[in-house]
Amino acid sequence: MKKALIQLHIAVFLAGFTAILGKLIHLNEGLLVWYRLLITVVTLFVIMYYKKQLVKISPTDALKFLGVGAIVAIHWITFYGSINYANASLALVCFSATGFFTSLLEPLILRKRIVVIEVLLGLLTIAGIYIIFDFHPQYKLGIALGIIAALGSALFPIFNKEFTKRFAPQTITLYEMGGGLIAATLLVPLYNLEFPAAYYWPTASDWVCLLVLGWFCTVLSFNLQLNALKKISAFTANLTYNLEPVYGIIMAFIFFKENKSLHYQFYIGVGLILLAVILQMYRVYHQTKNYKTPAL
Repeated sequence: MKKALIQLHIAVFLAGFTAILGKLIHLNEGLLVWYRLLITVVTLFVIMYYKKQLVKISPTDALKFLGVGAIVAIHWITFYGSINYANASLALVCFSATGFFTSLLEPLILRKRIVVIEVLLGLLTIAGIYIIFDFHPQYKLGIALGIIAALGSALFPIFNKEFTKRFAPQTITLYEMGGGLIAATLLVPLYNLEFPAAYYWPTASDWVCLLVLGWFCTVLSFNLQLNALKKISAFTANLTYNLEPVYGIIMAFIFFKENKSLHYQFYIGVGLILLAVILQMYRVYHQTKNYKTPAL
């Protein structure tokens, strides 16, 4: 359990850095996601081919991977769109709605009972988002896209919980990113009709950021998260990912000085979100200490 939580927190830190890279890459969000997926799929395929780790899967599993990959692609496009139409800090804060969505969707999809404390902790993060939204109405579109991204983020680990029982993390990541690449290839041209791109081929600096995004913030981060999901619940994983805004916001303050454009209500909202994360981590620790079993 301890190792799983450490792996998860490293993955969360890497995920928080994606917002900074998204701000530094000047491609529009649709093309950014397409290149990120392409780099990830090619990298994983080459590594797994030479290590003889490629695994054949059934058509049924292939369709499932394609569906989850499509969710990932839409999640990323709306996330980077949120950065574009608001800023990195607010886009990351909207991620905190993930815990609330998970507390409702995980019992529904996996046919488990609803845990009241999880719903309450999720609502605490929603309260934090509401306080931030109420004082930043000029970012309405960006926040709306961020909420959609949070919904996609909630679904991803729920569906992956089943896959982690049957497939290695590298296999799951390869096939899901492949599904995401197919979905993005179909969706991005339509997206660009509505939101035209200024240019289509990455610059040299774009390529550097895209490679870091693909290799470290996707391949490494996804493997760490999937390994952690073998020991912890999807809700715990998603609520822990609420630390992503904390890490990302700190980096946004350092790199882009975004704190100069934020009011004190922003910090109240972030404080509520952080409180929800701390309470859940205490809950997981308490259960593990008393029962010596993985937290539910």
